[in-house]
Amino acid sequence: MYQRNHMSHADAMRVIDAIRAELEATNRGAAVAVVDSHGELMAFLRTDGCKYPSITIAINKAFSAAREQVPSRVIGERSVSEGFPMSNFGDARFTAWGGGVPLRFEGQIVGGVGVSGLPEEEDMILAAQGAGMIG
Repeated sequence: MYQRNHMSHADAMRVIDAIRAELEATNRGAAVAVVDSHGELMAFLRTDGCKYPSITIAINKAFSAAREQVPSRVIGERSVSEGFPMSNFGDARFTAWGGGVPLRFEGQIVGGVGVSGLPEEEDMILAAQGAGMIG
């Protein structure tokens, strides 16, 4: 037997709200997704001006980070450096783009956050800021 921490919906909304505040302050449109440790959606936001493909991409970035327990960009870098196609995961939701970050609490992965709709580096910065709201 072992015990695990689980993220609450209030925790997920703190992550969303931190990123939302930054997006609104800078008048940028993006999608933000927060998932639990299994990669299942807990909270989502699409701000004004966000392009529609970013919706699914943000969810997939969060999913990838939570499931693999590393930033989504690291998954893409490993795919290239280790020579394995992303399709090897057997799940089309895994993505190689940056902007997904695992959420940690007391050393455990409790979820993931994904941001999409901005240049990749900006997605990554915002996701990391949001992840800072946990733990």
